[in-house]
Amino acid sequence: MKSFLMAPKAKRELSPDPGPGFDGDGDDESTEVKLALLSSLHPGVEQETLLDFLLAHDGSVGQASEAFKLGKHHLQQQGRRKTGIGYQQSLKQYATLSEDSASPIKKKSKSKRGTTLHLYDPEDVAEQTPCTIIHNFLPADEADDVLRELLDEAESFEKMTFKLFDNVVSSPHTSSFFVESYEEMVAQKSEYYYNGSQLTDVRRITPHLARVKTIVQEAVNQQIQHRIKTRYPGGKKLRHQSPSPWVPNSAFVNCYNGAQQSVGWHSDQLTYLGPRAVIGSISLGVAREFRVRRVVPKDGDTRTVEESDAEGQISIHLPHNSLLVMHAEMQEEWKHCVAPALSIDPHPIAGNKRINITYRDYRQRFHPRFTPRCACKVPCVMRVVQKKKENFGKYFWMCHAGNVLGKEGCSFFQWAEFDDDGNPLIKETVKYSS
Repeated sequence: MKSFLMAPKAKRELSPDPGPGFDGDGDDESTEVKLALLSSLHPGVEQETLLDFLLAHDGSVGQASEAFKLGKHHLQQQGRRKTGIGYQQSLKQYATLSEDSASPIKKKSKSKRGTTLHLYDPEDVAEQTPCTIIHNFLPADEADDVLRELLDEAESFEKMTFKLFDNVVSSPHTSSFFVESYEEMVAQKSEYYYNGSQLTDVRRITPHLARVKTIVQEAVNQQIQHRIKTRYPGGKKLRHQSPSPWVPNSAFVNCYNGAQQSVGWHSDQLTYLGPRAVIGSISLGVAREFRVRRVVPKDGDTRTVEESDAEGQISIHLPHNSLLVMHAEMQEEWKHCVAPALSIDPHPIAGNKRINITYRDYRQRFHPRFTPRCACKVPCVMRVVQKKKENFGKYFWMCHAGNVLGKEGCSFFQWAEFDDDGNPLIKETVKYSS
């Protein structure tokens, strides 16, 4: 278990021409060199995947390579678990006890640079991440009914297409957006923008989605209050966090078909949710890994990949019928992704598919008619500074037209200001320059 929590930092000696029997357990090369060697042995495989193999085999390139060929991941680690599913013992048994041995001392995150810490226990998830998880969230029959309903819907889901660095790209999975009324369907298609584009697939909420929404709403609000009391300084909500109850009025539903469908590192867009947004996410079907990592700002203008992973990654395993609450610190201070899997355990109803429902509270004060617009006539997007320490955590509005196919966009920029409850403070719009 110790090697599972923290990768060894000792360097290893590498042969210049490794063969099938290569051991790779010397002490002369860095992790970066080992990764380069593994990449040459297994071209086309993501470095994140290869790093997991390397760490799982104590830095041995030879053992990691052989394990990859056999399709085994983490099965070598003291028989701890089966890939993508299962449970580990709680990390609390490794906490240092106080002198009276009555309660564990809170410590820094157990994730380390270059490692992936896998979590299954709900208390570990709440302690180590900005999330809470509830297993077996819905009655089993109801979870299966929702899954069947959305698998039927997903047959006609689409991939989202958007502009990225002058290229037209598509999302690696399919999705659709569900709202509560015909008027909201029209508004989403004509007034809201995502990644610079307007949605074409917006649907009325289904019967099961509507019924589950009220259950999710109650659970999420309970978790919000519990986190404020137990995790936030002074037992008070965060600055800019809304004191009002969380009331979801929309749902993005994603379908991941097969082990390789994934979504890369990102923070969810806050433009229509406002600052310190909370999201309730239900997983149905195949179990997958949901990875998070803390954003570490830097003083300079650049930072390396190694620096962006300064505190390592944490993998939260999401089994069928689990609710994950992403709390108010998540989108500003952390990034998340759904990692590709080497293999998955098929679900009796969903087969190789995972359905993910993300319920969201679209706040009326952040409707596009209230947000800044530049001369490009496209609603601006709200972002938060994450890279530079100087302005870390500050919100700003910027032109979004550059993400629209056929548009270049302008250099519009305006700092976004909010009161302590996250309500926007009206200010004069800054002039743009083309």
